[in-house]
Amino acid sequence: MFPKTGTIVPKFRNGTGANYATAIATALRSELGTSARATKTVMLWTGASGRAAKYWLSAGRGPDGWHLIQLAKNSDAVLHCLLKMADRDEIKLSVELGAAKAALMRAIAVIDSLKPPVGESD
Repeated sequence: MFPKTGTIVPKFRNGTGANYATAIATALRSELGTSARATKTVMLWTGASGRAAKYWLSAGRGPDGWHLIQLAKNSDAVLHCLLKMADRDEIKLSVELGAAKAALMRAIAVIDSLKPPVGESD
């Protein structure tokens, strides 16, 4: 008889992490979708394996520690989800204002690059 090989992934106890895993998965899917590209994006953001990324996207498991930090760093949806689970929704407004300011700065840069230099006429 051959021993079973592979990694044993423990199940959640009494559903304690089920809501967490579902919330993170919902946030990731809302931002990235469910394609293979979503899995690769999560892998790129976190350095995690494809198997782990698939678990997170399917709500089979939730990310821990450093991986969760990396997801929150790269995904506004995950950051907002994390803040909501921590009952810190008031910080969400600050994050959104920062994102809006960055978007406006990019728009200004684009407009400035399209504007002809001063003194140049048609």
